[in-house]
Amino acid sequence: MVIITAGMIGVGKTTLTGKIAEHLGTKAFFEPVGENPVLPLYYSDQKQYGFLLQIYFLNKRFSMIKQALSDDNNVLDRSIYEDALFTRENNAEGNITDTELSVYLTLLDNMMNELDQMPKKAPDLLVYADSDFDTIKYRIKKRGRDYEQFDDNPDLEKYYFKMWTAYKKWFDEYDVSPKMKIDLQKYDLSVPGNVDIVLNQIDEKLATIRKPEEEQAI
Repeated sequence: MVIITAGMIGVGKTTLTGKIAEHLGTKAFFEPVGENPVLPLYYSDQKQYGFLLQIYFLNKRFSMIKQALSDDNNVLDRSIYEDALFTRENNAEGNITDTELSVYLTLLDNMMNELDQMPKKAPDLLVYADSDFDTIKYRIKKRGRDYEQFDDNPDLEKYYFKMWTAYKKWFDEYDVSPKMKIDLQKYDLSVPGNVDIVLNQIDEKLATIRKPEEEQAI
């Protein structure tokens, strides 16, 4: 099965992705952050590098989802299905022009049309990682990436809050595949025992997805 994870930066999504992949014995595709040459530039000047960053991510996520749907046995840390969320928010913030947004959306439509031609057209499950905003801020500080810090940058903190709010609406409207929400505030993955609780929740959801497929095969 193909599972995608989604959620705000700092929520614990990457850790969750690794735990799911290890549990299911599948391959994990991680979001290209550490090796992303554009991301630090974006945080230093969002208006200059907003469009470039979104095109970089779109290209990487398209490649990842194609490979994942072809292999049909892996977990993706973020995916192409939430990519437009960031682009639209950057457009609303004035970091991406209307013309750039139009170019991006046309390119995204072409990519989604190509995915529709594949034997497997969509993931089997979306796992959405959730927490409150104070927890998000604490975890961003804790992991210590310099360009993500907001103590002296109130605009960046406001941007994080807007994305946190937008993500909730995005999850409610997501309809590409079955979906579930994991509370990573309540079940902090660094606390012993919580990983097993979360993985059991995912197993239970997967069982409800597999059962109709098994019944159809009979």
